[in-house]
Amino acid sequence: MTHPPKSSAAPPPAGSAGAAGAPGIPAQPHGRPAPAAPPAPAPPTRRTAFAEGAERVRAAATTEPGRLRIIGAVLALLVLGFGAVAAWQTSTRAAAADDVLHRSQPLSFGAAGIYRSLADANTAAAGTFLAGGQENAKTRDRYEKDIREAAAGLVTAAANAEPGSAAEATVARLNRLLPEYKGLVERARTYNRQGYPVGGAYLRYADEKMQKHMLPAAQALYTTENRRLDADYGDATPYPWAAIALGVLALAALGWAQHRVYRRTNRVLNRGLVAATAATTAALLWLVVGHAVARSGLDGSYAHGIRSLNVLHEARIAALKARGNENLSLVARGADTVTVAGQTYDAHYYDFDKDMAVLREALSEAARLADDDAGSAPVTAAQSDTAVWQRRHAAARAEDENGNYQQALDKVIGAGDATAECFDGVDRGLERAIGHERAEFGQAAGDGRDALAWLPQGTAALAVLGAAGSVAGIGRRLSEYR
Repeated sequence: MTHPPKSSAAPPPAGSAGAAGAPGIPAQPHGRPAPAAPPAPAPPTRRTAFAEGAERVRAAATTEPGRLRIIGAVLALLVLGFGAVAAWQTSTRAAAADDVLHRSQPLSFGAAGIYRSLADANTAAAGTFLAGGQENAKTRDRYEKDIREAAAGLVTAAANAEPGSAAEATVARLNRLLPEYKGLVERARTYNRQGYPVGGAYLRYADEKMQKHMLPAAQALYTTENRRLDADYGDATPYPWAAIALGVLALAALGWAQHRVYRRTNRVLNRGLVAATAATTAALLWLVVGHAVARSGLDGSYAHGIRSLNVLHEARIAALKARGNENLSLVARGADTVTVAGQTYDAHYYDFDKDMAVLREALSEAARLADDDAGSAPVTAAQSDTAVWQRRHAAARAEDENGNYQQALDKVIGAGDATAECFDGVDRGLERAIGHERAEFGQAAGDGRDALAWLPQGTAALAVLGAAGSVAGIGRRLSEYR
């Protein structure tokens, strides 16, 4: 019996991959290994809340109810945004208008008052000195009153100055210089009553401190307060363009929404959307008209009040400086000179001529700006007194230059036909004109501020009503799909 031939191939070792029934990769035909197992799938990425929200919006936009909900939300947000911006812009303008009336203009007027009080005190001090041992009680009382008013004005200015500002530094400087000036005047007064000529030197030193240090500081304070006033006007008068633009956009969106509803339903009116449109229109009209009225009042207060007040203050200060130089020319008796273009002049007479030129020009401008008889009459009277003052001053100067000191003194501070009478007339006329123009300013600025009084609250309330109407109108359409 024959046996089949044995294969020459060795059997695979036990446990190898190629062994039948062995663990591992099963045997493949032609001796190829089995492919590797596929990788496990990656875990799904987590979507953000924004992406999920956007997906919901896209899904909702494919249905009419979803579109209506989106339209209602957009309309409500537009109307509420319009109301919020309108309330914000009008409230800031109303606050600025109130500052114009109750803060910056009174502070500007007070700063001008400080300058006037200091200049008038200097003029009164020179007048008191000229009277010699027989001091004029009226002139002395005027000096004391001016000093008190200047000190009170500095207290008010210090209370309203911003910490660390230039105004605060200026007020502190004037508070330091005022007692020094008073001390010099009292020394001059004491020596003058005793008949010592050194009194005139002290008075000239006091005048130098006033002219070179105190009055420039007071002018700087006045300029600072005027800049604050101009800034408040700049904040109060611009149109609220952002609110107006949002209001127009909200009305356009409401109109489009109503047209869309009409095209899909053939219904001419949607009560909610009509109410929203009416509320938004009322708010927009109130915003535009109210601000136009406010702007007109504020512009009028500046054109017919502030401009006139600035010119009148300039005129009054020029008159005070002219009067002071007129008095000091007699106090100095030619000791103070100035050289101009090779010619030597009495310094105080030279400054007097410059001050009178400023006074005449300012009075002419004030007469041009006056818009009624009550404002022009006192200015015209001041112009007449100025002309008489110049004629009397020329006569007094001629006496002084001819060596007739007593005659010149009588023509300056005497009882009759003296320049003092003309100066008092100019000052009274300017005071009346300033009072009238300030009343004009208060009336116009008050009207402008009142036009903005309830505008922030009114536009906000109407915007809320408009948003509610938008939601109600769209909700009415949504109810038809339930």
